[in-house]
Amino acid sequence: MPHIEMEIAPHSNIRELVAQLPIAADVLTRFGLHCAGCGVGKYETIEQGAKAHGLRVEPIVAALVQARLSGFVPNIAQVDREPLRRAPGEFKRRGAIAHVIPVMSGKGGVGKSLVTALIAVGLRRKHFRVGILDADITGPSIPKIFGLRTPLAIEADPNAPATPQGNPQPLMVPAVSRSAIEIVSSNLLTGNEDTAMIWRGPILSGVIRQFYEQVLWSDLDYLLVDLPPGTSDAPLTVLQSLAIDGVVLVTMPQALATMIVRKAANLVRQLKKPVLGVVENMSYFVAPDTGTKYEIFGPSYAERVAELANAPVLGRLPIDPWKALLADEGRIEEIDDPICDELAKALIQVLEAHPKPKETISLI
Repeated sequence: MPHIEMEIAPHSNIRELVAQLPIAADVLTRFGLHCAGCGVGKYETIEQGAKAHGLRVEPIVAALVQARLSGFVPNIAQVDREPLRRAPGEFKRRGAIAHVIPVMSGKGGVGKSLVTALIAVGLRRKHFRVGILDADITGPSIPKIFGLRTPLAIEADPNAPATPQGNPQPLMVPAVSRSAIEIVSSNLLTGNEDTAMIWRGPILSGVIRQFYEQVLWSDLDYLLVDLPPGTSDAPLTVLQSLAIDGVVLVTMPQALATMIVRKAANLVRQLKKPVLGVVENMSYFVAPDTGTKYEIFGPSYAERVAELANAPVLGRLPIDPWKALLADEGRIEEIDDPICDELAKALIQVLEAHPKPKETISLI
């Protein structure tokens, strides 16, 4: 069959390439680059996608060229499909992760996990390496939002001495989403997502520490930490023992919710950590037929919370059934909404104005 005349190079845009050469989606999928069909592929080149997934770009381009000439997906060597990973450093010297940012509110049901996912997608669309640590151990939802179900793999730590019994030290391998967002969650510890984690506070704190220290994270630009509601064990573990840049607070336009979020803001302030910004979820609803904006839960409290926290408002998210559907179906990376870019851009600007604290408190 005649082949299509076109240039395929590392700088080729993924979405444009797939539009011209549909078989390219199958080739990229063989390499694990599922981002060909997600919202990130619109903004990413082959080279950027390969880098995000920890792959070499040369075999990918060669396979795409061969598929263009033959019309078939070529055989791809296993070594070219395996991402390059590195073992984490010691806890005191974690230089592999540039920015650690918890997302919290103090109150449940305000959409912390959705906000975390939207920020992560926005950062990926800006070509950053992103990971999510799901610290909501007993109520995890990040894997569901990203459509992940396969349990985490375990590998031996090549840099750690063996145990007294002679066994290698185990490390968890994070799950990787379609757009190369690395994710660790308690819902990926078993094959059944309905398994309840019936653990007390000290165990929860230990698991969160393990998710940070004993995981084969890649070199990440941003690690987002999705915190559970409240101001007790899990938030304290993250705020006191991880080298965080600051906290993103999520609120909603309801006086009761705002009061509880203010408690979380006060906790962060007492621990002498900065609040990077405030995101108000479910802020309003825009009628699709008339375009009229309705404040269903009442007037916005974002500015009041931001003033208390001495931080800017990063964004106000409307009630959107389409976002909810994508989250429920595990397709959040297919979202093509400017709010992702706005949240990521605002967060980056705030980080530039807030240098990372030099010291961190350890619970060890």
